Order: sequence, then structure tokens, then C-alpha cells
Amino acid sequence: MKKNVSIVAAVLLLCACTGGDREGSRERSVYLTRPVALSEETVKYYSGIVKEAHEISLGFKTAGQIARIHVSEGDRVHRGQLLAELDDADYRLAVEALQVQYDQVRDEVKRTERLLAQKSVSANDYEKASAGLKQLEVQLQANKNKLSYTKLYAPTDGYIQAVNFSPAEMVDAGTALFTLLDVSQMEVSADIPGSVYRQREEFERFFCRASGIDGDMPLTLMSLTPKADGNQLYRLQLAFEGRPDRNLTAGRNVEVGIVLGDSASARGFAVPLQSLFEEGDSSCVWVFGPDSTVTRRRVVLDGVDADGRAVVIDGLTGNEQLVRAGVRLLQEGDKVRVIEAPSNTNVGGLL
Repeated sequence: MKKNVSIVAAVLLLCACTGGDREGSRERSVYLTRPVALSEETVKYYSGIVKEAHEISLGFKTAGQIARIHVSEGDRVHRGQLLAELDDADYRLAVEALQVQYDQVRDEVKRTERLLAQKSVSANDYEKASAGLKQLEVQLQANKNKLSYTKLYAPTDGYIQAVNFSPAEMVDAGTALFTLLDVSQMEVSADIPGSVYRQREEFERFFCRASGIDGDMPLTLMSLTPKADGNQLYRLQLAFEGRPDRNLTAGRNVEVGIVLGDSASARGFAVPLQSLFEEGDSSCVWVFGPDSTVTRRRVVLDGVDADGRAVVIDGLTGNEQLVRAGVRLLQEGDKVRVIEAPSNTNVGGLL
């Protein structure tokens, strides 16, 4: 990363040569910037395994005899797909019987309503008839629900891991007929040692790699178990940011990368070269204060980074606002006016 400090010195000399006479008391306009922290990134690699989001036990919401099973073990299913059916003959008869009774009572209520309008029946008789109709309506809907429960649909995308019954067998409500692997969201599980767990505040991002699949697949942190297992490892759960490659299936081994930003080994701060000026044998910057005045600050340089910015290794904390344009016209304690960006006529940002 280091380049010769002479590059910085040459820029400072150029700024000093273009100085000109200072105008003593006039308020100057300046453009501000902030130091950018430079830190080392470390990548740790661990073995991981791809897992389905959930394992779901699927069963009917009502009891009955299995009439048809439409899927087999290992089949890929989609949300809303019909998986199995019960014999619904008795449920249909119950619905038809209640429907007939409901229609009859409904007609009676209509006649009672007309008689009430003619004051031939009391209001109490009409209310009783209406209540009876409402009760039948609820019972009819409950039987229709039971009829619909004789069909079992997939609640999400996934794979049928197990089929536990066969057609013609009797099942109770809630009995697990299928085991479904929910692959609507895939996850990655990895174990990390205590030395890395202690650096968890420095985790920046995660990714995984798999043989036969090009590129890194970005991951997001779901959970990090705060308790170590018997091997003194901590369980890390990660989720794919988008839909993973279709060739990445549950149970597959992957390599998990953890990117750590080590602030303790920071290389300093990057500042624009225009922010620097020479004061004797020292390099300095102007620090903008809360009272809109500027203060000279000596800094120690360590060359130029890959983006052409000066690297300051001493003299800054990273919280300062520095004058980026107009440094050659300032004096200690000058009051300045901040502008958001250089104007169109301020070519190069030199005020």
C-alpha cells in the first residue's frame, strides 16, 4: 500500500507555490471532508452444511380413510399442490343433509318475516326462527370445512422426505402422513472456534462456496449460539440473501467465509491530498471546529493509498471535519463559511 512520501511532499509544494497574498480578515468559503478509516480485512474459512429452513409434519385436519396419495418420497412439491385425499362420501352426505335443513328453515324464516310485517306473529317468534337459522348456518359451514379438510395441500415449496401411510389406511386428525422438507428458504450451518467467536463484533459479511458452482454466494447472519458445545465450538446459522443456485441442495457441504474487519490493526486514515499543507517541516491539515473556525493540526504521513489519497498514521481520530478546498488561503483561527460542493466556476475545487 505504501508509496513514497515524496509524492505527498510534491503535492504540498505545488499547493504552496500557488499561494498568493492572503486577505486578512475576509471570511473564507471552504469545502469539508472527513478522514476515511483504513483497516485490514481478514477472511476465515470453515466447513458448513446446507440445511432446509424447516422439517414439517403434514397431516389431515380431520379423521378418515385415505383414498388417494398423489406424491412419493423424494418428489419436489410446490405450495398449494394437492398431496393426498380422504374418502369424503360421509362428509358430503353430512353437508347435503344440513343444506336441505338449512334451506327449509330459511324459507320458514322468510314466511315468518312476512307474517311479522302483517303483525300475525310476535317479534319473539321471529327472533327464535332467525336464531335457529343462524345456528344451522354455522353447522353447515362447519361441515363444509370438514369436507374441505379431506384434501391435504402443500403449505410451501419443498421435498417429500417420508410417506408414512398407504391408501385405504385409517388416520386420525393430525396424524403425520408426510414429512416435508421446506426449501423455500435454505440455510447454512457452521461451527466456529472460541477465538473467532470472541471477534464476533468485527464480523462484516459472510459468503459460501460450493464445488461445481461459480462465484461466492452472499449470506446473512441469522443467529450465533452463545453457548459452546462439547467440542468448544459455537453454532453459526446463516441464510442466503437471494435464491441460491438450484444445484445447491439440503445436506450439501460448503465452505463458509467470514470477513472480519480488524479495527485494532487499522493503518490510519485516508484524506484527500488537497487537504494537506506544509508548516515548516511538518504536514498539517485544517480542522473545522463547532464555532466555524479552523485550527491547524500536525499529522504524520505514510505515503499514498491505491486511490491517490494521503495516508495519515498519526494526528487524527477519525471524527474530525477537515478543510478540503481553500487550505492555502487560511490562517489559524479564521472563521469560515462551509459550502456543500464546489461551484461550476471552481474548477478542481481550488477556491
